[in-house]
Amino acid sequence: MPFTATVLTMFPEAFPGPLGVSLIGTAWREKGLWDLQTLDIRAFSEDKRGFLDDTPAGGGPGQVLKADVVARALDSLEGPPRPLLYMSARGRPLTQARVTEWAKADGIVVLCGRFEGVDQRVLDARGFEEVSVGDAVLAGGEAAAMVAIEACVRLVPGVLGAAESLSTESFEDDLLEHPQYTRPRTFEGHDIPEVLLSGDHKKIAKWRQEQREATTRERRPDLWERHLANLQVKSKQAPEK
Repeated sequence: MPFTATVLTMFPEAFPGPLGVSLIGTAWREKGLWDLQTLDIRAFSEDKRGFLDDTPAGGGPGQVLKADVVARALDSLEGPPRPLLYMSARGRPLTQARVTEWAKADGIVVLCGRFEGVDQRVLDARGFEEVSVGDAVLAGGEAAAMVAIEACVRLVPGVLGAAESLSTESFEDDLLEHPQYTRPRTFEGHDIPEVLLSGDHKKIAKWRQEQREATTRERRPDLWERHLANLQVKSKQAPEK
């Protein structure tokens, strides 16, 4: 059974969106390396008008998705257990480390909230992980769900082709990726760095590593500090010669 991403949403028509194009789309539609399913939460409302939300307990603006409706939608799913993700601005940040773990599972189930969010009781009762894709508030969880799904699916073997292309990307070893260049050799007075044209693979690898380190120090000091800490741990664990 391929890696399967199931999305619980009020707007299944929003999918596949960018998940249906390029290599990831081909891996789904033509190669069957992963699968995308959507489940319309509205179908599990027992209200004759199809309502699946209600006013917040304690008062306040907006509406909240009801616990019983979300629970019925989730409980209708079959198959082996999968990580349950709820896309939320208050969630823990989406990281490459978390994505790598999820990608090892049989798939993920992603709940997309709307309005003021989802009744906390169903999140607690079913064991959802709350996940944030950034320090910004979206109108709903659909766009965030696509980010999480794409991050996982691209790690599924065969989806992107060459496995080595993943080894020097941003966040591997807590470093950001080095800059990339291609033809033409000169663009608006700016040249490709000479080292990349030298054919000396050792020099190229050294330059790229230096660029990764410099970029991380400048843009993400938090990652740089973690990178240094991990290097210290590895040096202590290394056997003495």
